[in-house]
Amino acid sequence: MKKITYLLLAAIISGCSSEPKFVVNGNIQDSDSVTFLLQKREAGKFFTLDSAVSKKGVFKMTGAVEYPLMVQLVATGKQKRISFYLENSEIFVAGKLDSLSFAKISGSKTQDEYQAFVDSNKPLSEKYSNLYTEYQSARQANDTEKTARLEKEAEGIQKEMTQLEKDFVKNNPSSYVAPSILNSLSYEMEASEIEAAINALDTNVAKVPVAKDLMARAQLMKTVAIGQKAPDFTLNDVNGNPVSLYSKVGSKLLLVDFWAAWCNPCRQENPNVVKVYKEFGKKGFDVFGVSLDRAKEDWIDAIAADKLTWTHVSDLQYWSNAAAKLYAVNAIPANFLLDETGIIIARNLRGEDLYNKVKEILNK
Repeated sequence: MKKITYLLLAAIISGCSSEPKFVVNGNIQDSDSVTFLLQKREAGKFFTLDSAVSKKGVFKMTGAVEYPLMVQLVATGKQKRISFYLENSEIFVAGKLDSLSFAKISGSKTQDEYQAFVDSNKPLSEKYSNLYTEYQSARQANDTEKTARLEKEAEGIQKEMTQLEKDFVKNNPSSYVAPSILNSLSYEMEASEIEAAINALDTNVAKVPVAKDLMARAQLMKTVAIGQKAPDFTLNDVNGNPVSLYSKVGSKLLLVDFWAAWCNPCRQENPNVVKVYKEFGKKGFDVFGVSLDRAKEDWIDAIAADKLTWTHVSDLQYWSNAAAKLYAVNAIPANFLLDETGIIIARNLRGEDLYNKVKEILNK
Protein backbone atom coordinates (compact mmCIF):
# COMPACT_ATOMS: atom_id res chain seq x y z
CA MET A 1 0.00 0.00 0.00
CA LYS A 2 2.85 2.32 0.92
CA LYS A 3 4.56 1.53 -2.41
CA ILE A 4 1.39 2.39 -4.36
CA THR A 5 1.09 5.69 -2.47
CA TYR A 6 4.65 6.65 -3.38
CA LEU A 7 4.02 5.83 -7.02
CA LEU A 8 0.86 7.96 -7.06
CA LEU A 9 2.70 10.85 -5.40
CA ALA A 10 5.52 10.62 -7.96
CA ALA A 11 3.00 10.70 -10.79
CA ILE A 12 1.26 13.77 -9.30
CA ILE A 13 4.56 15.62 -8.83
CA SER A 14 5.60 14.70 -12.36
CA GLY A 15 2.30 15.97 -13.72
CA CYS A 16 2.49 19.24 -11.78
CA SER A 17 6.09 19.97 -12.76
CA SER A 18 5.63 19.52 -16.50
CA GLU A 19 6.48 22.82 -18.18
CA PRO A 20 4.86 24.27 -21.32
CA LYS A 21 6.42 23.17 -24.57
CA PHE A 22 5.76 23.23 -28.27
CA VAL A 23 5.32 20.26 -30.56
CA VAL A 24 5.55 20.86 -34.29
CA ASN A 25 4.10 18.01 -36.35
CA GLY A 26 5.14 18.17 -39.98
CA ASN A 27 3.50 16.38 -42.87
CA ILE A 28 5.15 17.63 -46.05
CA GLN A 29 4.55 15.63 -49.21
CA ASP A 30 7.56 14.68 -51.40
CA SER A 31 10.04 15.32 -48.59
CA ASP A 32 11.30 11.87 -47.62
CA SER A 33 14.68 12.01 -45.80
CA VAL A 34 14.79 15.81 -45.90
CA THR A 35 16.32 17.62 -42.92
CA PHE A 36 14.10 20.39 -41.58
CA LEU A 37 15.32 23.20 -39.32
CA LEU A 38 13.16 25.27 -37.00
CA GLN A 39 14.89 28.63 -36.66
CA LYS A 40 14.37 31.96 -34.93
CA ARG A 41 16.05 35.23 -35.84
CA GLU A 42 17.86 37.20 -33.18
CA ALA A 43 20.22 40.17 -33.57
CA GLY A 44 20.29 39.63 -37.34
CA LYS A 45 21.29 35.95 -37.08
CA PHE A 46 19.34 32.70 -37.28
CA PHE A 47 19.45 30.18 -34.41
CA THR A 48 18.17 26.62 -34.69
CA LEU A 49 15.59 25.63 -32.06
CA ASP A 50 15.27 22.04 -33.26
CA SER A 51 15.79 19.86 -36.32
CA ALA A 52 14.30 16.66 -37.68
CA VAL A 53 14.64 14.32 -40.67
CA SER A 54 11.38 13.53 -42.41
CA LYS A 55 10.30 9.96 -42.96
CA LYS A 56 7.92 9.78 -45.90
CA GLY A 57 7.21 13.45 -45.29
CA VAL A 58 6.45 13.13 -41.58
CA PHE A 59 8.55 14.64 -38.75
CA LYS A 60 8.22 16.06 -35.26
CA MET A 61 10.04 18.87 -33.43
CA THR A 62 9.80 19.81 -29.76
CA GLY A 63 11.06 22.48 -27.41
CA ALA A 64 9.89 25.51 -25.46
CA VAL A 65 9.69 29.26 -26.03
CA GLU A 66 9.27 32.06 -23.49
CA TYR A 67 6.64 33.77 -25.60
CA PRO A 68 5.09 33.37 -29.09
CA LEU A 69 7.56 34.43 -31.77
CA MET A 70 7.98 34.36 -35.52
CA VAL A 71 10.11 31.41 -36.72
CA GLN A 72 10.92 29.78 -40.03
CA LEU A 73 10.76 26.13 -40.99
CA VAL A 74 13.52 25.44 -43.52
CA ALA A 75 13.94 22.43 -45.80
CA THR A 76 17.73 22.25 -46.02
CA GLY A 77 19.22 21.96 -49.48
CA LYS A 78 15.85 22.65 -51.09
CA GLN A 79 15.64 26.46 -50.82
CA LYS A 80 12.14 26.12 -49.39
CA ARG A 81 10.81 27.64 -46.17
CA ILE A 82 7.76 28.95 -44.39
CA SER A 83 7.43 31.48 -41.57
CA PHE A 84 4.86 31.29 -38.79
CA TYR A 85 4.28 32.18 -35.14
CA LEU A 86 5.55 29.47 -32.80
CA GLU A 87 4.08 29.11 -29.30
CA ASN A 88 3.92 26.42 -26.63
CA SER A 89 1.16 24.32 -28.16
CA GLU A 90 0.76 21.42 -30.57
CA ILE A 91 1.19 22.85 -34.05
CA PHE A 92 0.59 21.15 -37.39
CA VAL A 93 2.31 22.04 -40.67
CA ALA A 94 0.84 20.34 -43.73
CA GLY A 95 1.65 20.93 -47.37
CA LYS A 96 3.94 20.07 -50.26
CA LEU A 97 7.68 20.54 -50.43
CA ASP A 98 7.64 22.45 -53.73
CA SER A 99 5.15 24.93 -52.27
CA LEU A 100 6.26 24.89 -48.63
CA SER A 101 5.64 28.61 -48.19
CA PHE A 102 1.91 27.94 -48.75
CA ALA A 103 1.67 25.09 -46.23
CA LYS A 104 -1.30 25.13 -43.83
CA ILE A 105 -0.44 26.03 -40.23
CA SER A 106 -2.84 25.10 -37.43
CA GLY A 107 -2.67 24.89 -33.66
CA SER A 108 -1.03 28.29 -33.03
CA LYS A 109 -3.43 30.93 -31.71
CA THR A 110 -0.91 33.68 -32.44
CA GLN A 111 -0.47 32.48 -36.02
CA ASP A 112 -4.25 32.53 -36.45
CA GLU A 113 -4.29 36.17 -35.28
CA TYR A 114 -1.48 37.06 -37.65
CA GLN A 115 -3.14 35.30 -40.60
CA ALA A 116 -6.42 37.09 -39.90
CA PHE A 117 -4.56 40.41 -40.04
CA VAL A 118 -2.83 39.46 -43.32
CA ASP A 119 -6.15 38.40 -44.82
CA SER A 120 -7.79 41.69 -43.81
CA ASN A 121 -4.96 43.58 -45.49
CA LYS A 122 -4.95 41.47 -48.65
CA PRO A 123 -7.43 43.51 -50.76
CA LEU A 124 -5.41 46.69 -50.16
CA SER A 125 -2.10 44.90 -50.82
CA GLU A 126 -3.38 43.58 -54.15
CA LYS A 127 -4.75 46.99 -55.06
CA TYR A 128 -1.41 48.61 -54.24
CA SER A 129 0.51 45.98 -56.22
CA ASN A 130 -1.64 46.52 -59.31
CA LEU A 131 -1.29 50.28 -58.95
CA TYR A 132 2.49 49.98 -58.73
CA THR A 133 2.59 47.98 -61.98
CA GLU A 134 0.50 50.68 -63.64
CA TYR A 135 2.76 53.37 -62.17
CA GLN A 136 5.91 51.71 -63.56
CA SER A 137 4.37 51.62 -67.03
CA ALA A 138 3.39 55.29 -66.79
CA ARG A 139 6.93 56.26 -65.77
CA GLN A 140 8.44 54.33 -68.68
CA ALA A 141 6.02 56.10 -71.00
CA ASN A 142 7.03 59.44 -69.45
CA ASP A 143 3.36 60.15 -68.68
CA THR A 144 3.89 62.71 -65.88
CA GLU A 145 0.20 63.46 -65.45
CA LYS A 146 -0.68 59.82 -64.92
CA THR A 147 2.27 59.16 -62.59
CA ALA A 148 1.25 62.12 -60.43
CA ARG A 149 -2.32 60.81 -60.22
CA LEU A 150 -1.16 57.28 -59.38
CA GLU A 151 1.23 58.58 -56.71
CA LYS A 152 -1.68 60.31 -55.02
CA GLU A 153 -3.78 57.15 -55.21
CA ALA A 154 -0.88 55.12 -53.75
CA GLU A 155 -0.62 57.52 -50.82
CA GLY A 156 -4.30 56.99 -50.12
CA ILE A 157 -3.91 53.20 -50.12
CA GLN A 158 -0.85 53.44 -47.85
CA LYS A 159 -2.86 55.51 -45.38
CA GLU A 160 -5.61 52.86 -45.37
CA MET A 161 -3.04 50.11 -44.77
CA THR A 162 -1.48 52.11 -41.94
CA GLN A 163 -4.90 52.58 -40.36
CA LEU A 164 -5.49 48.82 -40.46
CA GLU A 165 -2.21 48.32 -38.60
CA LYS A 166 -3.10 50.95 -36.00
CA ASP A 167 -6.52 49.40 -35.49
CA PHE A 168 -5.01 45.94 -34.98
CA VAL A 169 -2.57 47.19 -32.33
CA LYS A 170 -5.31 49.14 -30.55
CA ASN A 171 -7.91 46.35 -30.66
CA ASN A 172 -5.57 43.43 -29.84
CA PRO A 173 -3.49 44.44 -26.79
CA SER A 174 -3.09 40.81 -25.70
CA SER A 175 -1.82 39.60 -29.09
CA TYR A 176 1.88 38.85 -29.46
CA VAL A 177 1.55 39.99 -33.07
CA ALA A 178 0.86 43.56 -31.94
CA PRO A 179 4.49 44.51 -31.03
CA SER A 180 5.77 43.52 -34.47
CA ILE A 181 3.08 45.54 -36.23
CA LEU A 182 3.74 48.45 -33.88
CA ASN A 183 7.43 48.20 -34.78
CA SER A 184 6.63 48.73 -38.47
CA LEU A 185 4.38 51.67 -37.57
CA SER A 186 6.95 53.27 -35.28
CA TYR A 187 8.99 54.75 -38.13
CA GLU A 188 6.26 57.35 -38.62
CA MET A 189 5.42 57.83 -34.93
CA GLU A 190 6.56 60.30 -32.30
CA ALA A 191 8.13 59.09 -29.04
CA SER A 192 5.01 59.87 -27.01
CA GLU A 193 2.84 57.86 -29.43
CA ILE A 194 5.13 54.84 -29.20
CA GLU A 195 5.15 55.00 -25.40
CA ALA A 196 1.36 55.26 -25.25
CA ALA A 197 0.93 52.29 -27.61
CA ILE A 198 3.29 50.07 -25.59
CA ASN A 199 1.70 51.08 -22.29
CA ALA A 200 -1.68 50.05 -23.71
CA LEU A 201 -0.44 46.50 -24.39
CA ASP A 202 -1.02 43.70 -21.89
CA THR A 203 1.81 43.43 -19.36
CA ASN A 204 3.24 40.16 -20.70
CA VAL A 205 3.09 41.33 -24.31
CA ALA A 206 4.90 44.57 -23.41
CA LYS A 207 7.78 42.48 -22.01
CA VAL A 208 8.81 40.88 -25.32
CA PRO A 209 12.12 42.14 -26.80
CA VAL A 210 10.50 44.01 -29.69
CA ALA A 211 8.36 46.04 -27.29
CA LYS A 212 11.29 46.68 -24.94
CA ASP A 213 13.45 47.84 -27.84
CA LEU A 214 10.69 50.17 -29.00
CA MET A 215 10.37 51.69 -25.54
CA ALA A 216 14.14 52.23 -25.42
CA ARG A 217 14.00 53.81 -28.87
CA ALA A 218 11.19 56.11 -27.73
CA GLN A 219 13.40 57.31 -24.88
CA LEU A 220 16.24 57.96 -27.31
CA MET A 221 13.89 59.76 -29.71
CA LYS A 222 13.09 62.25 -26.96
CA THR A 223 16.73 63.39 -26.97
CA VAL A 224 16.44 64.32 -30.66
CA ALA A 225 12.90 65.68 -30.61
CA ILE A 226 11.99 69.11 -31.94
CA GLY A 227 13.20 71.71 -29.45
CA GLN A 228 16.18 69.65 -28.27
CA LYS A 229 19.81 70.53 -28.89
CA ALA A 230 21.19 68.20 -31.55
CA PRO A 231 23.80 65.75 -30.15
CA ASP A 232 27.25 66.22 -31.63
CA PHE A 233 29.09 63.44 -33.47
CA THR A 234 32.19 63.04 -35.59
CA LEU A 235 32.57 60.84 -38.68
CA ASN A 236 35.03 60.75 -41.56
CA ASP A 237 34.38 62.54 -44.84
CA VAL A 238 35.01 61.01 -48.28
CA ASN A 239 38.75 61.75 -47.91
CA GLY A 240 39.01 60.04 -44.53
CA ASN A 241 39.16 63.28 -42.53
CA PRO A 242 37.12 63.50 -39.32
CA VAL A 243 34.36 66.13 -39.41
CA SER A 244 32.14 66.97 -36.45
CA LEU A 245 28.53 68.06 -36.77
CA TYR A 246 29.15 71.22 -34.78
CA SER A 247 31.94 72.28 -37.10
CA LYS A 248 29.09 72.85 -39.59
CA VAL A 249 26.52 74.32 -37.20
CA GLY A 250 26.44 78.11 -37.42
CA SER A 251 24.73 78.69 -40.74
CA LYS A 252 21.16 79.89 -40.35
CA LEU A 253 19.82 76.43 -41.19
CA LEU A 254 21.62 73.09 -41.33
CA LEU A 255 19.92 69.95 -42.64
CA VAL A 256 21.40 66.75 -41.17
CA ASP A 257 20.46 64.34 -43.94
CA PHE A 258 20.60 60.54 -43.40
CA TRP A 259 20.66 58.61 -46.68
CA ALA A 260 22.50 55.88 -48.65
CA ALA A 261 23.42 55.08 -52.25
CA TRP A 262 21.44 51.80 -52.06
CA CYS A 263 18.27 53.55 -50.80
CA ASN A 264 15.96 54.25 -53.75
CA PRO A 265 13.62 56.59 -51.83
CA CYS A 266 16.72 58.56 -50.77
CA ARG A 267 17.93 58.87 -54.35
CA GLN A 268 14.47 60.00 -55.43
CA GLU A 269 14.47 62.65 -52.71
CA ASN A 270 17.98 63.96 -53.47
CA PRO A 271 16.86 66.25 -56.35
CA ASN A 272 14.51 68.02 -53.93
CA VAL A 273 17.36 68.65 -51.48
CA VAL A 274 19.59 69.84 -54.34
CA LYS A 275 16.88 72.27 -55.43
CA VAL A 276 16.62 73.80 -51.94
CA TYR A 277 20.40 73.93 -51.59
CA LYS A 278 20.83 75.74 -54.91
CA GLU A 279 18.15 78.31 -54.13
CA PHE A 280 18.94 78.98 -50.48
CA GLY A 281 22.60 77.97 -50.11
CA LYS A 282 23.80 81.56 -50.30
CA LYS A 283 21.10 82.69 -47.89
CA GLY A 284 22.28 80.51 -45.02
CA PHE A 285 21.05 76.97 -45.80
CA ASP A 286 23.56 74.11 -45.63
CA VAL A 287 23.41 70.30 -45.68
CA PHE A 288 25.43 67.74 -43.72
CA GLY A 289 25.03 64.36 -45.41
CA VAL A 290 25.32 61.20 -43.30
CA SER A 291 25.54 58.00 -45.33
CA LEU A 292 24.51 54.53 -44.17
CA ASP A 293 26.47 52.93 -46.98
CA ARG A 294 28.85 49.99 -46.65
CA ALA A 295 30.86 50.39 -49.86
CA LYS A 296 32.84 53.61 -50.12
CA GLU A 297 32.91 53.49 -53.91
CA ASP A 298 29.11 53.29 -54.12
CA TRP A 299 28.82 56.20 -51.70
CA ILE A 300 31.21 58.43 -53.67
CA ASP A 301 29.64 57.49 -57.02
CA ALA A 302 26.15 58.38 -55.73
CA ILE A 303 27.36 61.76 -54.45
CA ALA A 304 28.72 62.56 -57.91
CA ALA A 305 25.76 61.14 -59.83
CA ASP A 306 23.19 63.07 -57.77
CA LYS A 307 25.31 66.25 -57.71
CA LEU A 308 25.35 66.51 -53.92
CA THR A 309 27.91 69.27 -53.46
CA TRP A 310 27.78 69.64 -49.67
CA THR A 311 29.80 67.94 -46.90
CA HIS A 312 29.36 64.17 -46.55
CA VAL A 313 30.42 61.81 -43.75
CA SER A 314 30.06 58.11 -42.99
CA ASP A 315 31.60 55.26 -41.00
CA LEU A 316 30.42 52.78 -43.68
CA GLN A 317 28.70 50.66 -41.04
CA TYR A 318 25.30 50.35 -42.71
CA TRP A 319 22.52 50.29 -40.06
CA SER A 320 25.15 50.27 -37.31
CA ASN A 321 26.14 53.81 -38.31
CA ALA A 322 27.05 55.59 -35.05
CA ALA A 323 25.24 58.83 -35.90
CA ALA A 324 22.10 56.98 -37.03
CA LYS A 325 22.01 55.12 -33.70
CA LEU A 326 22.53 58.38 -31.79
CA TYR A 327 19.60 59.97 -33.63
CA ALA A 328 17.34 56.88 -33.39
CA VAL A 329 17.22 56.61 -37.19
CA ASN A 330 15.60 53.29 -38.17
CA ALA A 331 14.48 54.23 -41.69
CA ILE A 332 15.88 56.44 -44.42
CA PRO A 333 15.63 59.00 -45.85
CA ALA A 334 15.53 60.84 -42.53
CA ASN A 335 16.58 64.37 -41.69
CA PHE A 336 16.79 66.94 -38.91
CA LEU A 337 16.69 70.69 -39.54
CA LEU A 338 18.86 72.68 -37.09
CA ASP A 339 18.94 76.41 -36.41
CA GLU A 340 22.17 78.37 -36.05
CA THR A 341 22.58 77.27 -32.41
CA GLY A 342 22.06 73.55 -33.11
CA ILE A 343 18.46 73.35 -31.89
CA ILE A 344 16.28 70.89 -33.82
CA ILE A 345 13.41 72.88 -35.31
CA ALA A 346 11.95 70.29 -37.71
CA ARG A 347 12.48 66.70 -38.81
CA ASN A 348 11.78 64.43 -41.77
CA LEU A 349 10.87 67.24 -44.14
CA ARG A 350 10.66 66.10 -47.76
CA GLY A 351 9.83 67.57 -51.14
CA GLU A 352 7.73 70.71 -50.98
CA ASP A 353 7.58 70.55 -47.18
CA LEU A 354 11.36 71.05 -46.97
CA TYR A 355 11.31 73.82 -49.57
CA ASN A 356 8.45 75.69 -47.91
CA LYS A 357 9.95 75.45 -44.41
CA VAL A 358 13.35 76.75 -45.51
CA LYS A 359 11.72 79.50 -47.57
CA GLU A 360 9.52 80.52 -44.65
CA ILE A 361 12.49 80.90 -42.29
CA LEU A 362 15.07 82.44 -44.62
CA ASN A 363 12.72 84.88 -46.31
CA LYS A 364 11.60 86.48 -43.05
